[in-house]
Amino acid sequence: MAQQKEKQDTTPEARDQIYRASVRNIRISPRKVRLVVNLIRGKNIGQALGILDNTNKRSAPIVKTLLKSAVANAEQKDENIEVDSLVVKKAFVDAGQTLKRWRPRAMGRATPIRKRTSRITLMVG
Repeated sequence: MAQQKEKQDTTPEARDQIYRASVRNIRISPRKVRLVVNLIRGKNIGQALGILDNTNKRSAPIVKTLLKSAVANAEQKDENIEVDSLVVKKAFVDAGQTLKRWRPRAMGRATPIRKRTSRITLMVG
């Protein structure tokens, strides 16, 4: 016998809305940005902004701007959303383009320099 699929309710109240913001080609190594992003994953917006204000890393202001952008996207799409109830659901950093340069070395040789970039994605809901 064929089982009938239950219809899923797709209203915003029934499913958790996720709002996203991302930035590409930030000229900081992904390994260094992940240290900051790991601090705010799973926190609510107020806590995350407080953590980013007090984090002494070069990527903290960039992640803070990105978090504010994700909150603004949430307010833009759903006008009656409570900002205090938003939580950082997903936050991840991927490698972007790598700029390749060369450093001259002894006896006519050269070694590569890899200037790494990051792609940061935050999802709040």
